Amino acid sequence: MKLFFVLLSCSVLTLALAAGPGIAAQGPSSRIFVNVVLVQLNVAVTDRKGEYVTGLKPENFVVTEDKIPEKISSFEEGGAPGGVMEETGQASAAAQPGNSASSGTPARPADSDAPGVHAGEPTISRLAGASVFVLFDTSDYMYRGFVFAQDAIAGFVRSMEEANRIAFYSYSRNLSRATPLTTDRSMVMRGVRNTVAGDEAALYNSLLLTVRDAAQLRGRKAIVVFSNGPDNASTVPPEDVEELAQSTGTIIYIISTRQAHDEPVSSAVFERMSKGTGGKAYFAKDWRDESMAFASIKDDLAHLYTISYYPKPNPNRGWRTISVRLVGSGMDKYRVRTRDGYRLQEQAPPSSSQATASDSAAPTDSN
Repeated sequence: MKLFFVLLSCSVLTLALAAGPGIAAQGPSSRIFVNVVLVQLNVAVTDRKGEYVTGLKPENFVVTEDKIPEKISSFEEGGAPGGVMEETGQASAAAQPGNSASSGTPARPADSDAPGVHAGEPTISRLAGASVFVLFDTSDYMYRGFVFAQDAIAGFVRSMEEANRIAFYSYSRNLSRATPLTTDRSMVMRGVRNTVAGDEAALYNSLLLTVRDAAQLRGRKAIVVFSNGPDNASTVPPEDVEELAQSTGTIIYIISTRQAHDEPVSSAVFERMSKGTGGKAYFAKDWRDESMAFASIKDDLAHLYTISYYPKPNPNRGWRTISVRLVGSGMDKYRVRTRDGYRLQEQAPPSSSQATASDSAAPTDSN
């Protein structure tokens, strides 16, 4: 069977859909075509002082993909009270009985005015919450500041709103999934306090596995990496990690120390990877800076606008450039931060022998 599927990237949640409504098999080759693709962008808007701008509406945003104007399908402002849904157009997909969105597969609205485009006004959601993975470096780089780092992470976990789900992972040579995604803060805290120091640091291997876990989720999702030094044990390059994060819409924030900042290769990679996924990189000189960095990440997640759209037909099968700008009186004084594009990929599944070889070459974890 020749299977074609789509991975869409952005800062940006992207969804590749498997079997279900909107997928058709044609011809003797049993090819499967993905007809429904929802692109979601996480957008931060700040003023010249770096303060977050709240209260913007869908009509204040203009989204283009390869210079093609896109119609906003849904709109969410982070930090708004949870559990309230406002609809300015047709009923929410998730609220319609029998809609495939309830099973994790977003369905294209029936009254589209063109393939891939939502008709009518965007749905405005005020549902707060995110899925946050904390990835903690427990390699020998951390010996000096291990306890201080644990305290900073614990403070971050305690400070997160209840609507957010948090997972705690740690890594040295291998990845340890200490606590899966949960709203139970006591479980996460036990995971943080039970970590022990290891040896070499395989950051990119572990980050790739974490991005794979996040890829299965819908909605706003982020990975917060605490790393105290360069990677000295990974088998995958950071470019592969960044592209997968882009393709799954996973934001990467990285908190590191001055030690890593003084190592030019690592600092350049950290800054590029975080920026490329719509996140930020922080270089802390002491535990106070670490706590401030975690507080900044919490603030950033709480103030992101999430904008989704169904892309209009586009012959470009490679990198697609996304532009988000503000319109309206006085909007030119604000700054927008989001992912600037994604790569559209069309792949065929490997044969059984190829899959075996691929699995044997992939990074491993301790679970």
